[in-house]
Amino acid sequence: MKNAAFFLLIAVLPLSFLTAQKRSLTDIYPELDGEQLSQVFSEEGLLMYSERSSPLRLYPPGLDRRFAEILSKNNPLFTVETLMLIPALKNNLDIYNALNDIRALKGRIYHSATRDRDIPLFEEATRIESQKNTNSVADPPHDAAEVPPHETVYIRLRDANFGNSYYQADMYLEDRGILYSLINFKNLNFLFIPVIKEEKFLAQFYFEPVHEGIMIYGFAGADVAGLIANRIDIPSAVRKRVKVIIDWVKDGLN
Repeated sequence: MKNAAFFLLIAVLPLSFLTAQKRSLTDIYPELDGEQLSQVFSEEGLLMYSERSSPLRLYPPGLDRRFAEILSKNNPLFTVETLMLIPALKNNLDIYNALNDIRALKGRIYHSATRDRDIPLFEEATRIESQKNTNSVADPPHDAAEVPPHETVYIRLRDANFGNSYYQADMYLEDRGILYSLINFKNLNFLFIPVIKEEKFLAQFYFEPVHEGIMIYGFAGADVAGLIANRIDIPSAVRKRVKVIIDWVKDGLN
């Protein structure tokens, strides 16, 4: 009888126990005022810009030091930070499966100011075998049973501005969420001119299930040659790519 009661308790507790371990958004960011919180809950999220060497202002406290280690190897000219919340009751496994659907990046729309119309940002999106072998490989089934501690994925995107672009994506399971790090391993070119050299574009996304839904912290930055930087609105280009990537994950969680 005691054993039966014990197993019944174990069967009932996990959901409430796991929920109790979640933080709330206001626990993580007690300094955010009402207007900033409303932006976090909006479609665009809360956006902040910083110049090189400026401290990050939305960095989630308690995030593993790995984020800082990755950032220290790439000191970008400027950074774009975003913080938003998806009101969805999902877990780390749901997030991981959404991040594995690389082909779903294809055809995502953004508004081009120069063309004055909405166009696909990524005309093609595929997983590739490695940095040396850029042949396409299929995405895995989106029904993984567990989240690995670390996984590396190589990606080719046919970018509306930069043509074929190549990235290494690393996924890390953190104590509370998933860190997704994206670095270009080939130059990003505009009309055959290198705009961002290899490993000079860095984007990191941290996803954490919280009481209110899924918190997403996004960070991106790039180093750009001075001549090109004066002719291209790189902060806008980076911001659009951050938004498209976040929308990709949001759709995958629905």
